[in-house]
Amino acid sequence: MSKPGVTEMESTTVSSPAKRSFGARLGAHFKKWWWLHLIIFIAVLLIILLPVIYVGYPHIAQSQVNDSTLNVTSMTIADPTPDSFHLLQTQVIGSHSSYHPKIYSFLASVSLLGSAQAFTSVQVPEVQSKDGAQVNVDQIVDLSNAGAFGDFAQAVMLNEEIEMNIYGRPGLREGSLPKTTVTYNKTITMKGLNKLKGFDVTEFHIMLEAQNGRNMNGTVYIPNPSVMTITMGNVTLDLSVAGQPMGYSYLDNLVLKPGNNTIPMTSNVNQSAIISLVTSSSNPYKDGMVPFSITGNSSVYNGKQLPYFTQALASNNLTVNLNVTKALAEIGIHL
Repeated sequence: MSKPGVTEMESTTVSSPAKRSFGARLGAHFKKWWWLHLIIFIAVLLIILLPVIYVGYPHIAQSQVNDSTLNVTSMTIADPTPDSFHLLQTQVIGSHSSYHPKIYSFLASVSLLGSAQAFTSVQVPEVQSKDGAQVNVDQIVDLSNAGAFGDFAQAVMLNEEIEMNIYGRPGLREGSLPKTTVTYNKTITMKGLNKLKGFDVTEFHIMLEAQNGRNMNGTVYIPNPSVMTITMGNVTLDLSVAGQPMGYSYLDNLVLKPGNNTIPMTSNVNQSAIISLVTSSSNPYKDGMVPFSITGNSSVYNGKQLPYFTQALASNNLTVNLNVTKALAEIGIHL
C-alpha cells in the first residue's frame, strides 16, 4: 500500500538507435551520389588517357619510325624520257621494335642528300612495319626537277656510294589505337658506279669496209657494283688521243645491269690520223699501245636525248690503252 501523498511512478528504460557501420554508410553514400563519382572517374580516366593517346602515342610512333631503317635491294630505271621514267624498286624495312604499326600509302619526295630540291615524288605503298618487310614500288615517276635528277645521275656515276633522302608525312596506326601522322625522313645509302672503275675495251677490230658509217667494232667491259639497272639507250662516246679528236664509239641499246656487263661496241674512227700517229718519226707509242681518252657525248632513247644521263656520262673521263699495231696487223698493215 502506498503512502498518502506519494505517487508511485513506474520506471522504464529507453534504447538509443543502433549506430550504422562504416560500410553501410559508404554504401548509402555511393547509392545516393553514384552519378557524381561516375563523372569524377571518367574525368580522371580522360586526364590519364588523353595525354597518353594524343601526346605519348604519337611521340612513341615517331620514335619507332625514326629508329627503323630502309635498305634498297634493287632499283630499275626503265623506259626513260627527258622528264620521266618507269621506276621499279624493292625496299626492305629494318626494325627491332615489338610494335608493328600499319604505315599508310603516302607521297614521298626523293632527293640527293644535301640537294635543295627533290627530283621526283614517289607514291609509297601501304606496309605493315616490321623487320624484313618489303616495299615494292612500280610506277611511272615524273621528274619534277630534271636538273636535280641530272645531279643525282652524275653523283651515281662518280661516287662509290651515294646518299638519297626520302621524305613524307604518312598516316600510321597501331592496333586499335587512333590513326596518327608521323614524319618519314630517311637517308638511304646506296652503292654508285664509282667512275666505272675497271672499264676496259676487251677487244677491238678495224673494219676494211665501213658499215653504217662505222669502221671499227669490238667489246667493252663495264662493271656495275650498284643494285641499279639503268636503261640508257643509244650511248655515244667521244674518242681522243693526247687531246686530238679521233672519232666516236657507240653502245647501242645499253642497259647497264648490276654486276659485270659485256657490251658490243662499234666506232667511227679517223683511221688515217691513227696510222699517221703510230708511224710518224715522233711516235711516242713505239709499242703500239695508244692511250685513248673516252668521254660521254650523249644518251638517246626512242629518239629523244636524255640530258641527265648525258650529264652523267660527260662528267666521267676514261682512259684505255689499245694495241693499234696488233689491230692493223689483222688487216694486213704491218708497221
